[in-house]
Amino acid sequence: MNLGLKLISTMLLTLFVLMAPAHAKYASIVLDAETGEILYSRNADVKNYPASLTKMMTLYMAFDALEKGKLKMEQKLPVSKRASGMAPSKLGLAPGSTITTRDVIMSLVTKSANDAAVVMAEAIGGKETTFANMMTSQARKLGMSNTTFRNASGLPNRGQLSTARDMATLAKALMRDFPQYYGLFSTQSFSYKNRTYNNHNKLLASYQGTDGIKTGYTNASGFNLVASVLRNDRRLIGVVFGGKTGRSRDRHMKDILDKSFKQVGVTRVAKLPAVPKPNPLRESDVAALAPPPVTPTPRPVLVNASTSPAPGQIAALATTTGLAIEENGEETSNVSDDSWGIQVGAFSDYEPAKMAAAQAKAQITSHNDATQVHIQQVDKADGSLYRARLKGLDEVAARNACRELKEKRMSCVAVPPGLF
Repeated sequence: MNLGLKLISTMLLTLFVLMAPAHAKYASIVLDAETGEILYSRNADVKNYPASLTKMMTLYMAFDALEKGKLKMEQKLPVSKRASGMAPSKLGLAPGSTITTRDVIMSLVTKSANDAAVVMAEAIGGKETTFANMMTSQARKLGMSNTTFRNASGLPNRGQLSTARDMATLAKALMRDFPQYYGLFSTQSFSYKNRTYNNHNKLLASYQGTDGIKTGYTNASGFNLVASVLRNDRRLIGVVFGGKTGRSRDRHMKDILDKSFKQVGVTRVAKLPAVPKPNPLRESDVAALAPPPVTPTPRPVLVNASTSPAPGQIAALATTTGLAIEENGEETSNVSDDSWGIQVGAFSDYEPAKMAAAQAKAQITSHNDATQVHIQQVDKADGSLYRARLKGLDEVAARNACRELKEKRMSCVAVPPGLF
C-alpha cells in the first residue's frame, strides 16, 4: 500500500512539474550589426521561450520562399481549420477562405497574427510540424545552435526555446539575406478587411532610428523584444527576454541601447524629418528593388569577410555603369567635400556596393543629376568594408532623398560634410 502511495505521489509530482508555469528568465544582448562586437550582454546564452519572436524565423522562411519563386506576393494561400482555430493574437481568418502572401507577411510584422503564421507554415511545409523542423534546420545553418522551433507562431510549447544571442543572429540574417524585404519591419500599421492593426513595436515611434524588428509575449516568456536601430551610420541590434511589462521592457531596451551607442561614440543624432508610413510590399516594389537576374542580390555586410576587386573588374564595372573610377576603387568627383550625401549600405565586396549605390541613384527622382556615386573603402584588420554612398547634395536634399528611398523600402542615412 505504501509503495502504491509512493508511486502515485511521484506521478503527481512529475505531472505538477510538467504542467507548472515556467518563469521568464531575464536575458539581453546588444551588438554592433556591422562588426559583431558585443556591447552589452546579460545571460545571452540562457535558453528562454521566444514567444512571437518565433515569427522572425517564419518570415525568414517566407522571404526565402519568395526569393526562390516558391511563393508569390499576390498568391492566395488557403486557410485551414487548424489555422483558423489558433489562439489570439489573430486576424480571425475563416476556415476555407484565402489570404494573400503579402497580407500574411504584413500581419506577422504588425499584428503578430497566429492564424496567419500557421497559414504560412502550411503553405511552405504542408504541416506546421514539418515547417517547424524546417525552421530549426535553417536556424542551425545560421549558427543559432541553442534554438529549437516547435511551431510557426510562438504560442506556448515547452520544447520551443531560444537565446538572446541566437535572436540577434537571426535579426542580422534577415538584414543580410533579404535587404529587399527588411524595410517591412518598420511598417507601423497594416489594414486588412476594413480594420487597421498597429505594430506592437512601440520603439518605432518613440526611439529615434528604430526600423524593426519584433515583439513577443506569453505568460511563460514575459515581454520580449528584438530591436534594430540605425544612428549616424552605426546599426545596433538589441534583444531583451523576460520583461515584466511591455513598458518596462521598452525602457530597459532604450537604456541598454543608449549606453551602447555612447560606447561606440554616437552621442548626438540630428533630428530627421518624419518618414511617411510605408505601404505593404507589392510585386512591383520587389521588381524595382531586385538587381539584374545575372547579378546576386547585394547583401549588407554583417559578417567580416571581404575581397577587393581586381583592376580588370573595376575597369569593366566603370564601362558598364558609365562612372569614372579611380585606381583605388573610388570614382573621381568634382564635388566639394563640404557637400552632404547619403549612404544606402555597407558591403564586404566592391561590386555589390557599387550596384546598390547605382540602384539608389536610379530611384531618386529629385536632384538625381546632382548626385554622384561614391564608394568609400574602409580598411580594417580583418578585411575591407565598402560603403555605398551618393554625394553632391545639400542637407535638405539629402534628407529628402533618404525619405524617398525609405518609401521604396530601401535603407538610407544622411551623411553630413566631412565624412566622405
